[in-house]
Amino acid sequence: MVVITDFIKGLNLNVFSPSTREKLDIDAAEFNRPGLELSGYYEHFGLKRPQIIGNAEMGYLMGLSKQDRIRTLERFFSFDIPVIVVCRGHQPPQEMLDLAKAKDLPILGTTMSTTGFIVQAINYLGRVLAPHMSMHAVLVDVYGVGVLITGDSGVGKSEAALELIKRGHQLVADDVVDICRVNETRLTGEAPETIRFFMEIRGIGIIDIRQMYGIGSVLMSKSIDMEIHLELWNEEKEYDRLGLEENYTTIMNVNVPCLTLPVKPGRNLAIIIEVAARNLSLKRMGYSAARELDKRLNSMMNFSAGE
Repeated sequence: MVVITDFIKGLNLNVFSPSTREKLDIDAAEFNRPGLELSGYYEHFGLKRPQIIGNAEMGYLMGLSKQDRIRTLERFFSFDIPVIVVCRGHQPPQEMLDLAKAKDLPILGTTMSTTGFIVQAINYLGRVLAPHMSMHAVLVDVYGVGVLITGDSGVGKSEAALELIKRGHQLVADDVVDICRVNETRLTGEAPETIRFFMEIRGIGIIDIRQMYGIGSVLMSKSIDMEIHLELWNEEKEYDRLGLEENYTTIMNVNVPCLTLPVKPGRNLAIIIEVAARNLSLKRMGYSAARELDKRLNSMMNFSAGE
């Protein structure tokens, strides 16, 4: 279900025929151009999809006599369709507006081309209908890599993010990250609107990152490419010192590369997070420093054994 006012605002649509409905019965980012249906073929009608009227559909309707147009539209409106969007600045015929009013069906309009609108609407509905969740974390863009910083409250997530912002990177969300699963392999995150671009620093209070560091220090949303989990240094725990094994965490059934960084006084977490982001970029390009060193050591041992 999609809130109709959000649908209108999100896609910048005009309202030709209002409706008392609060929500549109849409459950997938799919659309239908009813050219075949208007000509009488309803065998595989995608009636649960938004119906898009473009040049071809409008040209066909306006080419009919008034009586035939009414008959055609009456059959079309007999189905429980969610909404009609008229593209390219066309004005719906009066017969369509009258039937829409009688059926309490919203008719919306746009000046965009039909293809352009469908592409934009698919992206919009893909975001709106995708699974969402909220997580206690910080999301920053570091060298183009979306880094989700997690850890217990008070471990230093916001302080690490603040140092990254000072070094030229960008804040997406602090304290609460709204996460959206765009597809089977991709997550995006953004801040709740009420706290967007604000950050809490213990001992100082609330600060506005955009006002303090400028518009270039913030982003509206970002893909989540890796998670860095901060925890207090545990002397009894053995931390990874080679990086040969890839560790992942699962967020909304998506595997995300994950690193655990131990925190103790004097450790510059911002620089370490920068290195982690660059290292992930190198791995995506097919290079792993740990594997390269391992390969060199194996070659050296094989050479020594052969002498």
